[in-house]
Amino acid sequence: MTDLTQAGWIWLAKGAGAVAGSAISVAYILPQHRRDAAVRFAVGVVCGMVFGGATGLKLAEQLGLTGELGAAETMLMGSAVASLCAWSVIGLALRYFQARPAGPAPGAAKADFPEQKGR
Repeated sequence: MTDLTQAGWIWLAKGAGAVAGSAISVAYILPQHRRDAAVRFAVGVVCGMVFGGATGLKLAEQLGLTGELGAAETMLMGSAVASLCAWSVIGLALRYFQARPAGPAPGAAKADFPEQKGR
């Protein structure tokens, strides 16, 4: 079996955290269809992989754990939080906006259409 380098462990931790956070977000706010679940999962994984490093560093700094956590643990934590937050926030925002009826856009001109009878 080959040994993983430090960079390999970091990428593995990022991927595991992103998948875990994405799976939790799918289970936490259940999607209505399989396609929604697949899209939410994919976006969560990508978001965790992209923003996991910065999120992990900021979170470790805020919690005062920068000297106690290794690089792989920081990436695991950051990617899980980033992927969890991605669709949790978007899912909550969608539920909020779906509960409110859409009104006319502010400043939009009112369109007057004549009644179409006979159709």
